[in-house]
Amino acid sequence: MKNTSLPENAYRELKAGEEYKPIMSADSVPAEATPYSVTMGIIMAIIFSAAAAFLGLKVGQVFEAAIPIAIIAVGLGGLHKGKSMLGQNVIIQSIGATSGVIVAGAIFTLPALYILGLEAHFYQVFLSSLLGGILGIVLLIPFRKYFVKQMHGKYPFPEATATTEVLVSGEKGGKQTIVLAIAGLIGGLYDFAVSTFGAWAENISTKMTAWGADIADKFKVELSLNTGATLLGLGYIIGLKYAVIITAGSCLVWFVLVPLVGYASADAAAMSATDLFVAYGRPIGIGGIAMAGLIGIIRQAGIIKDAAKLAVNELGGKKSVEVAARTERDITMKTILTIIIAALIATLVFFQFGVLGNWLQTIVALLIVFVISFLFTTVAANAIAIVGSNPVSGMTLMTLILSSLVLVSIGLNGKMGMTAALVIGGVVCTALSMAGGFITDLKIGYWLGTTPSTQEKWKFLGTIVSAATVAGVMIILNKTYGFVGENALAAPQANAMAAVIKPLMEGGQTPWVLYFAGAILALVLTWIGVPALAFSLGMFIPMSLNAPLVVGGLIAWYVSSRSKDEALNKARFDRGTLIASGFIAGGALMGVVSAILKFVGVDLFAADWAASNAAEWVALVMYIAIMIYFTVHTMKAKKEE
Repeated sequence: MKNTSLPENAYRELKAGEEYKPIMSADSVPAEATPYSVTMGIIMAIIFSAAAAFLGLKVGQVFEAAIPIAIIAVGLGGLHKGKSMLGQNVIIQSIGATSGVIVAGAIFTLPALYILGLEAHFYQVFLSSLLGGILGIVLLIPFRKYFVKQMHGKYPFPEATATTEVLVSGEKGGKQTIVLAIAGLIGGLYDFAVSTFGAWAENISTKMTAWGADIADKFKVELSLNTGATLLGLGYIIGLKYAVIITAGSCLVWFVLVPLVGYASADAAAMSATDLFVAYGRPIGIGGIAMAGLIGIIRQAGIIKDAAKLAVNELGGKKSVEVAARTERDITMKTILTIIIAALIATLVFFQFGVLGNWLQTIVALLIVFVISFLFTTVAANAIAIVGSNPVSGMTLMTLILSSLVLVSIGLNGKMGMTAALVIGGVVCTALSMAGGFITDLKIGYWLGTTPSTQEKWKFLGTIVSAATVAGVMIILNKTYGFVGENALAAPQANAMAAVIKPLMEGGQTPWVLYFAGAILALVLTWIGVPALAFSLGMFIPMSLNAPLVVGGLIAWYVSSRSKDEALNKARFDRGTLIASGFIAGGALMGVVSAILKFVGVDLFAADWAASNAAEWVALVMYIAIMIYFTVHTMKAKKEE
C-alpha cells in the first residue's frame, strides 16, 4: 500500500540522528514533468498572471497563486482514478505559481514609468521581469539545502504548509479531504463576503468605540486587527513564537514611536496614526530589514563558501564520488554559473541598448542589480519561511533609493535617470519576489519527495510565460484604464515608488536617519538574541495584518497544550493545521473569483456600510464566531487521526 500521509516529523525539528523521509521515497521514480503537468502548469501561469496583474494594479493586492493552483491541480488529478498524481501536481503548482511572484515584481515598480510620463515598451517590461526571475531562481538554488533541509522544523513555512496539505489531502482522500474542504468552504465564503460584498468591516480597531476614537485622536494610539479567516489560519501555522516577535515590532511602532512623534512634533499632531506609521515607522522597518539581511549574509558565509567551493571543483573537472539521492539532486553548479553569467550578459545588453546607452552607467547598473539581488535573496527566502509574506516592496524601495543616489553621482538624472532606476528596481524586485516564492516550491517538494532539479528546470519555463503575459497585460491595462487620472487603476505600490524616485532624481530629502535607526535596532536585537528580520517585518507591515497572527498563534498554543497526552495534543494540532490550511486555501481561491468579478466590472461592494461603525461591530461578532469554530473543531481530533 502506498504511503499518502506526511511523516510524523514533517513539521518539527529532527532529533539527533533522525532522518526525514518524504512521501515519495528517494528510491522511487514518480511521474513529475509530463506533457500533462507541463501543459497544465503553462495554462495556470497564463491565467493567474493576467488575473493577479489586474487585481494588483487595481487594489495593490497580489493574491498567492500557489494554493488555488494546487486546488485546481488536485481537482483535475482526481479524474485520473487509481493513478498517483502527487509528483505531477507539484510541477503544475510550481510552474503555475510563477505567475504570482513575477506579477508582484513587475507591478510594484514598472507602472511608475507610465505614472511619471516616461516611455515603457513591451520588451522593457518583459526583459526586466524575465531577467529578474531567472536571477532569483539561480541565486536561490545554492541555498536550497540550507533552507529546506538544515532548517527543517525551525521555520514554519506557512504558505508551503498550506499548499502541501492541499496536495496531500487530494492524494489521500478520506477524512482529511473532508476536513480541508469544509474549512476551505467556510474560510473562503467568510472572506468572500467581506471582500466582494462588504458584508462587514475588513478591519476593526479601537476607534470603533468612543473612548478609542478619542485616544487615537489625542494620543495617536490605535490597535487595529484584520478579521479575515486567511490571516487567522496563517497565524496558526506560523505559531505563537514568531507571531509574538512580529507583532512586537508593530507594537513598538504603533504604541511607542507613533505616539511619541505625534506628541513631540506640532506638524505630526495633525497627522493620523496611520500617516505617522507610513512616514516614520515603515522607514525604520526598511532599515531593519536591510540590516537583518546583511547579518544573515554574514551568518551564512559558510554556506556561500561551500557553494563557491563546489563551483570551483566542478569547473575544475572534479566530481563528487557519492551520487546524490533523487530527492537531493539539484541542477549542477556548473549549469547555475553558466545561467548566471548568461543572465548578467543579457542584462548588460538590455541596459546598454534598451535603456541607458552609456557603458559606464550600464556597468554600474549591472553591479547594483547583481549585488543587491545576491545580498537580499536570502532575506526574501527568510521572510517567506517565517511569516509567509515577502517584504519585497520595502527592499525594492531601498534599491531605488540606493541606485538613484549612485546613478546621480555618475551624472545620470532627470527622465533618463528615473527610467534607469525603475528598470533596475524592476529587475531586483522580480528577483527577490522569485526567491521568496521559489523557496516555497522547493520546501513543498522536500516534504513530498519531488526531484529538486526537475522543479528548478521547469521553473524557467514558468518565468518566461509569466513575464510575457504580465508585460502584455500591463500594456493593455494602461491603454484601457491608465494609471493616472480619473477612473485610472490605483497601482498603489508603483505610485509610492514614483513619489520616492522623482525627488531623488530632481532633488529632495530621504529619511536616512530613520533607515539608520532601523539598522541599529536590528543590530541590538541580534545581539540580545531576538530574530531581527521577524521583528523588522512587524515594523514594516501594518499592525492590522500582524495582530491576527497572534490570535491564530494563541489558538495553536491552546489546542496543543490542553491534554497531558502528547499524542492527543499532536492530533489536535495536526487537525488545526488542516483547518488553517483550508482557511488560507479558501481565501486564496475566492480571491481569484473576486478578481474575476472586478475584471468584468461586477461591483457588489456595499462601501458605505462596510465603512460604518456598525459594520465593525458585526465584524467583531463574526471574528469571534470563526475563532470558536476553529478551536472547537480542532479539539474534536482523536489520536487515531
